[in-house]
Amino acid sequence: MKKKYGNLFIVATPIGNMDDITYRALNTLKKIDYIAAENYKHTLKLLNKYNINKSITSFHQHNELKNTKKIIKKLKKGKNIALVSDAGTPTINDPGFYLIRECHLNKIKVIPLPGACAAISALSASGIPSNKFCFEGFLPSKKIKRCKTLKKLKFEKRTIIFYETSHRIQKSLKNILKEFGPNRKITIAREITKYWESIKYNTVYNFFNKYKNNSLICKGEIVLIISGYKKNKKSIPIKIKKTLSILKSILSLKKTALITSKIHNIKKNILYKYLIKKKNNDKI
Repeated sequence: MKKKYGNLFIVATPIGNMDDITYRALNTLKKIDYIAAENYKHTLKLLNKYNINKSITSFHQHNELKNTKKIIKKLKKGKNIALVSDAGTPTINDPGFYLIRECHLNKIKVIPLPGACAAISALSASGIPSNKFCFEGFLPSKKIKRCKTLKKLKFEKRTIIFYETSHRIQKSLKNILKEFGPNRKITIAREITKYWESIKYNTVYNFFNKYKNNSLICKGEIVLIISGYKKNKKSIPIKIKKTLSILKSILSLKKTALITSKIHNIKKNILYKYLIKKKNNDKI
C-alpha cells in the first residue's frame, strides 16, 4: 500500500491590512499541522488576531536549504504544512522556490491559495498596461549593477515592475531617468493596503523633480511600475514638407504624395496620411 504524504499549502497573507486574508487561508491555517514561516513575529501576530494556535517552523533565506530537508521529512510522514512569507504571496521575491521544487521531485502535492501580492495589487491600479509585464524584484542596491540592470531593460516592451526601498528611491529615479529618458510613464505605489497608501502616476522626469523638491513622500514599502518601451514615430523632415507644400498647390493630394515619395525615397502612404491629417487640421 502506497504511503500517504501530507500536502504543502502555499498560503498568501496580508501585505498591510490584516483584513486581507481569505476564509480559505484561515481555515487552512487552522487545519494544518505546522506552519513554515519566514518571519515568526509577523506570523504569530496574524495567528493571534484570528485565534489560531499552531507550531511555527522557521523558514527564511538563511536556512531555506537546511530546513527544506526537515520539512520534506515531515510531509513524507503525512503532516500537512503551510508555507507563509513575511507578507503577501510566498516565493514572490521571498524564500520557498527550493522547497516547492523538492516537493514536486518527491511527489508531494503543492496546493497554492491565492491572495495578496504587492506587485499585482500595484499593477492593477497603476494606469499602465497590464496585459504583458515582467517582474524584476528589487533593483540592485549598488549603482553600477542598478544601471546595468536598467540598461538591459531599456528596450523592454512589456510593463516593468520593481520593488524598491524608501532610502534608495531617489537614486533609482535618477538612474531610470538617465537610462529610460524623461517621458517614460511610471507609477509609484507606496504602502499598498495600509492606512498611508499612495498610488501616483506621472513621468519619470516629473517624479524625480518632485522628489528633489521634497514634494513627493516616499516612505515605506514601494512598488515601481514602468511603462514599456515604445519606438518613437519618425517625423517627416522639413525638406520633404517643403516639397509637399509646393506640389500641393498645383496637384492633388495623391499625386503630391506619389511624386514626393519618388523624389525623397519615402513611402507614399506615409506622405498621403500626413497630407490628409494636415488638411483636416487646416495647417497646410
